Amino acid sequence: MKVTVIGLGPMGQAMVRIFLAAGHDVTVWNRTASRADDLVAAGAVRAQTPSEALAASELVVLSLTDYAAMDDILGRDPEAIAGRTLVNLSSDTPDVTREAARWADAHGAAFLVGGVMAPPPMLGGEDAYVYYSGPADAFTPYEKVLALLGEPRYVGEDPGAAQLLYQAQLDVFLTALSGIAHAVALVRTAGVGAAEFLPDALATLAGIADMTGLSEDGAAAFDDGIHPGHLSTATMMGATAAHILGASESAGVDTALPQAVLSHYERAIAAGHGADNWTSIFEVIKAR
Repeated sequence: MKVTVIGLGPMGQAMVRIFLAAGHDVTVWNRTASRADDLVAAGAVRAQTPSEALAASELVVLSLTDYAAMDDILGRDPEAIAGRTLVNLSSDTPDVTREAARWADAHGAAFLVGGVMAPPPMLGGEDAYVYYSGPADAFTPYEKVLALLGEPRYVGEDPGAAQLLYQAQLDVFLTALSGIAHAVALVRTAGVGAAEFLPDALATLAGIADMTGLSEDGAAAFDDGIHPGHLSTATMMGATAAHILGASESAGVDTALPQAVLSHYERAIAAGHGADNWTSIFEVIKAR
């Protein structure tokens, strides 16, 4: 099968190498043309313009910084996308994604949205998976090719669905990274280095599902709105959050993160969930 990849950052380059290794004919284009040099040496074909790249394949995979980059690149010759299936694996908001799908449809292209849940070195590995959404009849013909990048998880016709799930996963990821950075900053004020502290912190992170009960009934608590439990109530966890904030203030460490965490517990307690499990903070976080 012929595949075009537009955008040759680390993720795009990894995709091209995976497609080439599977025997597909791959055409590539990137603003900085030199990024394609090694890929061309490996067997890819360099397009001179985005329109040339689009003309080369019916399946076009986009790996860009955001959707504004797609608008800038493809908007120069929108008629060139007609008859193509665009698979945009770039990050943005669900609303921007839906608007892009409408734009593509108006110009005769099928539009699939993807959220890649793997860094470039893990792409195509057994733990890699990709959320997809958009027209099912656009996804099905290319499912086997897309599966080379990771397990395809099709989540429905709404173009924004895959993007929302992708951003939710990054919400977990980025918040955890901020928590680690904040914790390291806190212990360093006592002369404890990251090399000494991080192993225990990472073990805590790895065990959080079991320690908090999420691995057993966490989903039910969020889905059903019932939060039984006496070992880690909102009141108990809120007191801990207040202590973390106090320790941060005393140490002179940035307090934005612990203040945000404490606010969840304070509002949950004010809403009558003090004796409920910590999962009750969901009730003050969720959309109204």
